[in-house]
Amino acid sequence: MKLVSVDVGTTSCKAGLFDSSGAALRVVSRPTPTRASRDGVAYYDPEELFQTVCETLREAVDGVPPAEIAAAGIASMAETGVLVDRASGAARSHFFPWFDTQAEPQAELLARQDDPVARFCKTGLHPGPKVSLAKLLWLLERDPAALQGAVWLSAADYVVFRLTGEFRTDYSLAGRTLAFRIDWKCWDDEWIRYHGLSPDIFPPVGPSGEPAGRVHERGHARSGLPVGLPVAVAGHDHICGALGVGAVTPRKVFNSMGTAEVLLGTLEPRGLTQRDYESGLSFGCHVVPDRYYWLGGLSVSGGSIEWLRAIFGTPQMSYQQLDQLLAEADYEPTDILYYPYLLGSTSSSLNRRLTAARASFIGLDAHHRQIDLLKAVLQGTAYEMERIRRTAEQLTASPIERVLAAGGGTRNKHWMQIKADVSNCIFEVAPFSDVTLLGAAMIAGIGAGLFAGADEAVQAMAPQGGEVFYPDAARHRRHLRIFEQGYLALQTPLNAFYSLLEKSTRDAYESC
Repeated sequence: MKLVSVDVGTTSCKAGLFDSSGAALRVVSRPTPTRASRDGVAYYDPEELFQTVCETLREAVDGVPPAEIAAAGIASMAETGVLVDRASGAARSHFFPWFDTQAEPQAELLARQDDPVARFCKTGLHPGPKVSLAKLLWLLERDPAALQGAVWLSAADYVVFRLTGEFRTDYSLAGRTLAFRIDWKCWDDEWIRYHGLSPDIFPPVGPSGEPAGRVHERGHARSGLPVGLPVAVAGHDHICGALGVGAVTPRKVFNSMGTAEVLLGTLEPRGLTQRDYESGLSFGCHVVPDRYYWLGGLSVSGGSIEWLRAIFGTPQMSYQQLDQLLAEADYEPTDILYYPYLLGSTSSSLNRRLTAARASFIGLDAHHRQIDLLKAVLQGTAYEMERIRRTAEQLTASPIERVLAAGGGTRNKHWMQIKADVSNCIFEVAPFSDVTLLGAAMIAGIGAGLFAGADEAVQAMAPQGGEVFYPDAARHRRHLRIFEQGYLALQTPLNAFYSLLEKSTRDAYESC
């Protein structure tokens, strides 16, 4: 039997066709159609996005006998949502991307309306402009009527609705709203009503992979999927990706490397604590039943390299030129410190309290060249992810021995070796790059009864034989000294300086 999956991502929409052994029979990709408002705010048009998904699906299943397809699973970026009219099914808004920051004032309001630790222990999240509840409050202030009789759907939920006519989400996506109790696996009706919203603003919720409905005639006409095919919300893209590489035990974690970077691991469900809150990590329900995930991220990991390419010359330095630079470099640590906070304190979930953090280079002299800056950026981003790894290891009381990596950043072998040396962990690169698609297919297969559970699906479908990077003991010792005595030690005075600078700028502005 074959399985179909979709990954609605920030930069691309993909569809895949897999057999039950995990072989990718077809993978089709289209750029995610992104628009911008007059004031430069990015958004997605719902019809345009659905049409793009349907184009990938049609090509993925073209010529495949309907009886050979068992199920479809839809994954997507989290926190990206749209308002839909419950009665007509028409979109009442555009899609608000996860990275939209217009709801910052609403996020600050949410942070004041409940004890932050108590709210975290229920939701696993810290308030921020990304969360769906903040976006809904932003909409409520501007057009209260738009929310009457409407439902908020993530990108995956919306695709499932357009294919089947059913409103549905899963625990992993619901857990990114700040309105879902991960401890009870249900919407927090009292908290939702407190903010002037009806609980039915959110769709019914259930386990990842549980069929939401079956493809109807209109869904078939648009997508080419067989009428009657079971379709499921597979879940949060990063968490599906972790399943796709087989990182579903505490000693293995998933490292997703793109413009942004995420480190994600699993743990047994338990009550969250103030210690978890202070870690800066977020938590939620895994796509694998009866497991939680922990997650920490860096918004400008690959983005730091893109920034460096842009400032290295006109025209922008090519990847080939970047590779040529690295080919001349050794793997020895550099004593230049790079702090990867190009987006300020939001660049890392572990920097919640570093309100004024900014990117910095420390230790430059007249002898340094482009390659030295490049090495510093690779090393600095590795140090920031090491902070996350150490924090998670302490919280879970479980050693992290192996990191399974996927994404565009894994093509940079120099970077992968630095990460291994810094962490003293083995890094294994997935031999198949579209691991979110693969994980969503696994989830669909579990829901359709092809596999008894996640362990069986991983055994059958997870790819094997990726390139492995082993840490060098001597380089690890040198990195350890720089990381602990330099990178970590200078965080506090740097933040104090930037906080003072920010306050001076604000005071000067307010006095005008």
